Order: sequence, then C-alpha cells, then structure tokens
Amino acid sequence: MFCHQCGKEQSGPANYCCFCGAAACTAGRSVKKLSLSATDKKIAGVCGGFAEYLELDPTVMRLIWIMLALLGGWGLIGYAVAWLIMPNPVAEAAKESGGVRAEPVLNA
Repeated sequence: MFCHQCGKEQSGPANYCCFCGAAACTAGRSVKKLSLSATDKKIAGVCGGFAEYLELDPTVMRLIWIMLALLGGWGLIGYAVAWLIMPNPVAEAAKESGGVRAEPVLNA
C-alpha cells in the first residue's frame, strides 16, 4: 500500500498507514450509515435500520429490542432515543436533491 499522506510505501494490505496513521482509501468499500429504515418499518423503522446496519434479520433485531424492553425497560428508552437521533433516509435524500421530494404515485 502506498500512503498518499506521508508518501511512504508499506508492505501488504492495511486499513491505516503504519507510519502516519492515515486511513487508506480503498476502492469499492462502501460506507454504511445508520439511519431509520425506509423499507422495513413497523413503528418508526429503528429496528429495521439497526438490522440493515448490522446485516441481521429485522425479526431478530425486534426480538432483541423486546428483550431489552422486558429486562429493565432500557429497550423502550433506547428505542425512543434512537428514533429521535437516527436520521430519516427520505429526508436526507430530499435535502441532497435540493428539497424536491419524489412522492410515489398511487393508482386507484
């Protein structure tokens, strides 16, 4: 790997430069962002969003949240906090496109 920050060559693949600590930019690596699920939501999309981020089945994530809620109530508090903090992907897309939001057309 060649570090573009310090200009030194490093043997073997690495995520960070061992000389300066700069992150290696590797092509093809996608950055995952934690956000509410737009496709798999029952209440707010929190469990679906965590499931997509952690690459788990949404049902397993919902069971984890239920267990946390039953064992001390932390699941309810955590769910509410996550609902408030996690960004909505539809609103993020509308912001990036200049405020124009594409609505699905429903045929009656």
